[in-house]
Formats: sequence, structure tokens, C-alpha cells
Amino acid sequence: MSGIEAVYIFDEHNNLLLSHPFSLRPPPPHPLLQSYLSQPLPRPSLLFIPSSQSTLHIHKSDSLILLSPTTTDVAPLLVLEFLHRLTDSLREFLGSPLLPSRLETSYDLLVQILSELCDAGMVCNTEPNALRDVVEAPSAVTRLLGGAAPSLSQGAGAVGTGARMQGIGPGGPVQHSVPTAIPWRRSGVRHTSNELYVDLVESVQATFAPSGRALEALVSGAVAFNCKVSGVPDLLLVLRTDGGGGDRGERVRRTMQRPVFHPCVRLARWKGQGELSFVPPDGRFVLAGYETDLLEGEEVLSGGKVDLPASLEVSTALGDKGNEFEVRLSINSRFAGGSGRNSPGLSAASSQQSLSNTMSRAGPRSAGASLASLSASQEGKGTVLEDLKIVVPLPSSARKIPEIRASRGEAHFSPADSGVTWIIPGKIASQISSAVLRCTVVGDDEGGFSESEGMLGSNGFKTNTYDYDEGDAAGYQIGEAPSVPAAKIRDERAEDERRRAASEALMPRSVNLSFSVKGWLASGLRVDSLTIDTKRSRGLSEGLKPYKGVKYLTVSREGVEVRC
Repeated sequence: MSGIEAVYIFDEHNNLLLSHPFSLRPPPPHPLLQSYLSQPLPRPSLLFIPSSQSTLHIHKSDSLILLSPTTTDVAPLLVLEFLHRLTDSLREFLGSPLLPSRLETSYDLLVQILSELCDAGMVCNTEPNALRDVVEAPSAVTRLLGGAAPSLSQGAGAVGTGARMQGIGPGGPVQHSVPTAIPWRRSGVRHTSNELYVDLVESVQATFAPSGRALEALVSGAVAFNCKVSGVPDLLLVLRTDGGGGDRGERVRRTMQRPVFHPCVRLARWKGQGELSFVPPDGRFVLAGYETDLLEGEEVLSGGKVDLPASLEVSTALGDKGNEFEVRLSINSRFAGGSGRNSPGLSAASSQQSLSNTMSRAGPRSAGASLASLSASQEGKGTVLEDLKIVVPLPSSARKIPEIRASRGEAHFSPADSGVTWIIPGKIASQISSAVLRCTVVGDDEGGFSESEGMLGSNGFKTNTYDYDEGDAAGYQIGEAPSVPAAKIRDERAEDERRRAASEALMPRSVNLSFSVKGWLASGLRVDSLTIDTKRSRGLSEGLKPYKGVKYLTVSREGVEVRC
């Protein structure tokens, strides 16, 4: 059967760190890398190589480049997902970020992971929890994991079909543990402190017309989970959102468009009630991903307004010469002044404390934490606007910015990036409601003189030529102003138009906004409750009351574009 033929890992200097073939004669690595590097930016993640008649799959992670060629008909998403799972597994054992030095010093561990992930080209065992049961980490890595990897001396049943490696590491031959009934959760989980953490993270991508109307506004969200509970807990996560018709579950499903879930989620419960019921893996994992269109809704479609922490207004061709532009930043009143009085978000500290307090009052049926009981005063505290940055891309003909005036923060011009970067620290952003940036742009041909302006003499001074007509002497003697030739007026107007056209060509075409907000989500989602079903759970300690916390974070990395 067709499948993964090879995996090649290169560092940022194009040095080959690992060549792991799964077939007899895969395409060689270096010609594949050269074909990939010869592509114009941004380089694709899928590339056909005519010389070897193969399809190259590329995944970049941190400072590494992962290549996987296939010469047969294989679904590209399968190979790309395999490369993503490979980097996730490497982070699980080696930590983050993935550095070339870590791979070079842990080659035996890397080969074990690859052998478990893929057997003879067929993807098999990709769950990090299952890999912990069958991959023997060296003693140094085991200490870094804090003893999370269980003993490999228990049982002889094999998990995964990958080729086993004998005599690797200080423990001698690798022995297998008994496979657990839940493939994504390792067996025999024990923690000294039981904790549950939920992080809702959203990324905003929006485009605005010069009039301020939103053309596009999309949110990509993820529900990240960190479970540190002994035994096999059965959890129920209930989300909520304000506004819209229908019941709570219907509103949540309408907000979380195109959702993707971890295999542990029971889809029937989600489709019926809009709740997430699952037995979680041990440790960190992504429970769900989703998208939200902020332009949906009658109130948004009628006005084209999107509720964001900050907005921009751009004015170009200002000044006497038309070579100045102005960017006006306005901060949403809910985020100005640091109060966040009407903000729907929750701070990390208040959320965690409230979860803990509510948890202690939960009954024996479930160890839960509900945010519905939080007071209105708690819900608005702690919304923090940070990492406020405005990037103004300029044409390549913009030579310099002789004058940059920022009412708040710091701004600088980078000739290499051909743009102006304006940064406002979070401490300042929380105290203001607006700020202005004004810049003067000078192009390549600025400062030269045209024929109508005169010419430079040998001494470097500007000289002008004038026409003198004897016939105008009489009018000149009696004090009348000399008449200006019509041709000269036309030349001056043409020169003025040329200058303005040249200045207009130096003006920005768009402005990008970056920000991060803690305690607020653009989609309006919130955690309503997180409970442990003690009847369906197994191996829980008597009277278990885990510490629970929730965080909200919205980011935009130059994702908000305002067109000029």
C-alpha cells in the first residue's frame, strides 16, 4: 500500500539533521530541498517535483524544515497532518521550541518516535499519551518531564506496530506496557496535585474599506486544555454566548462554525445539547478548534461595524506638498482607561479564583465550577489591552521619512522593511482613548530640480533663467506688474501636478494593526461550567476537588488591515 516514503529534517542553515526512509528508494533529500528553496515567497506547502516525479510535502516548525516526498497517489492532507503530529510529538518529549541541538543530542529518541508514528509507511500511533507508554526516554529527558513517563517494565503487550529498537538508553531492552482501553490517555495516571485548566484563544483577521466598513472579519479559535487529574476522569465542559435567538446550545453551535474536535469528544452530546463531554488525555492538548464570522447578524450587516479593541483612520496626501500621511488610532471605550467596565471578558486571576470558590461548594454528584454565578462586577475586571502595534507598509520608492511625529508610543522607519512601525506599550494604551501618528515621506527623486525650477551651476548654487522683453519696458516704468506668459503658467501647473502625483505614489495603500487582549474574546464565547462526572469516572480519589482555571486571550498579528 502507498504511504509515507521518507521524512527529511533540515535546520535553518539547510543542514540535514535526519534522513529516515520508510521505503527502499525514496527521492534524495538535497535535490528536494533545492527545489523548495527555489520557489518564490511565500513558498507552498505542497510542491510537484518533475525531476523525480514526486510530490513534496513541506512543514516548517520553529527553525526546522520537514520534507516528505511521495511518488504514489497519497492524500496530501494525510502527509501534512503526519508532519504536524511529528512536530507535536517531538515537543512532547524534547520541549519547545524545537532546536537543532536538541534533535542532534536525542537521535535515539527521535528514531523511536518515528518508528512508532509510522510503520512501513503507514501512519499508526500518533497520540502523545500512547507514545509515552512505548517510547523510552533517556534519563535526562525523563527528569525534564518530571517523572510523567510511567515505568516501562510493566507488562509485555505491545502498543503500536512500529519496529522496536533494542538496547537504547540506560534501561536496556525496551519493554511494553499493557495497552489502555482509551488510546489517547495513558494508563496509571497519578498526580500529586489535581488541576484542570481551560484556555480559549482566538485570532482575528479583518479587512476594512477606506470608509471604515468591514469587508471581512473572521475569528479562528481554539479550546486548549491541560488536565492533571489522577485516574480516568469524565469531564463536561459547557460554553455559553450572549445574544441571538434559540437556546444556549444552539447559540454556541451557531458561534462555533466549522468545529473540529479531539477524538475524545463525544459528538452526539455536542450535536444534541451543544456541550463537550469527553475523557481527556493526560497533560496539554487542543480540545476543539472553530471559526466565527463576525459579520453575521443583522446589526452588523446593516452598519458594517465590528466590535474590536481598536480602530484606525488613515488620511493621505496631506500637507502643502501632499507628501504627508496621518494615522489616527481610536481605542474602544470598553478597553480605554484599563477599567473594561462593560467588557464581556474575564481576567485569568478572577476566573481561576471564582472557579476554585465555586468548586468548593459543588455537591458530591459532580465536582464542578460554574461561571454563571459570577457577579457583574467580577466579569468586567482585568481586561488588558497589550502589544498594540501599527505597521504602515510603504512603496519601495520611499527613500526616507524625515519627520515622524507620534503623540503616544514610539515610531521608527525601517528601510529594509520599507515601512513605519508604531508601537504603543500596554501601560500607555490602557490610559488613552486615541493617538495620532503623522509622517512625511521623501521619495527617490525628491530634492532634484526640473527644468522649470532651474539648474545647478558649477559652484553648486541654483541658477534660474528669465525672459526679458524690451517692449514691456513702458509698462514696467509706470509700475504695472509684468504679465506672466500663459505657457509658464501651464508649466507651473503641470509641474505641481507632477509633484503631487509623485507624492501620491509614495503614500501607503493599507495599514496593519496588531494587538492582544487578555480576558476578552471577539466571538463572545465564555466557559459556563466545567464538571467532573464522578459516576462515569474511574480511579478518582475520594472527595476529589481539583483546582480549576480558565483564561481568555484574543490576538491579532497584523491581521487587521485598513485600506487607504
